[in-house]
Amino acid sequence: MLTRYFALILLIISAVLMLIAKNFISPFNYDPVGPRAYPLLLLILLSGCSLWLLFKPKISLPAIPKMLIIRAIICVIILLSYAFLFQPAGFILSSLLAIFSLGILFGGAPIYCALTGIIMSISLFILFDSILDVPLPLGILTFIFGS
Repeated sequence: MLTRYFALILLIISAVLMLIAKNFISPFNYDPVGPRAYPLLLLILLSGCSLWLLFKPKISLPAIPKMLIIRAIICVIILLSYAFLFQPAGFILSSLLAIFSLGILFGGAPIYCALTGIIMSISLFILFDSILDVPLPLGILTFIFGS
């Protein structure tokens, strides 16, 4: 029964977000489809999945272990922390912390998680900032790299 409540809440949220996304307009045409298409397509997909969950045949599912729920909550907290730290701490530092924390959460060795975090955050920063020309915030590392 909890699944059906969840599906109903998701359906209501997707309907509200569709009403909001329907009013997206762009001051200039940079894309023939416009800014509405992508959010609307995702919300239609979310609505369809919610309807399937709402009306699917009842299947008894095993109970979810408490440790798995706790790990999922910690994962959400890490991702929210990443989003909140992104601007003030900068891309490199916030990505390094998120990658390291998620690696530890999923059972990685601390040294490998740290190395992966360092390599990925610096590599992705170089890729986006230099090659793809997508400006990313430096945050507290501004004094090292300049503006």
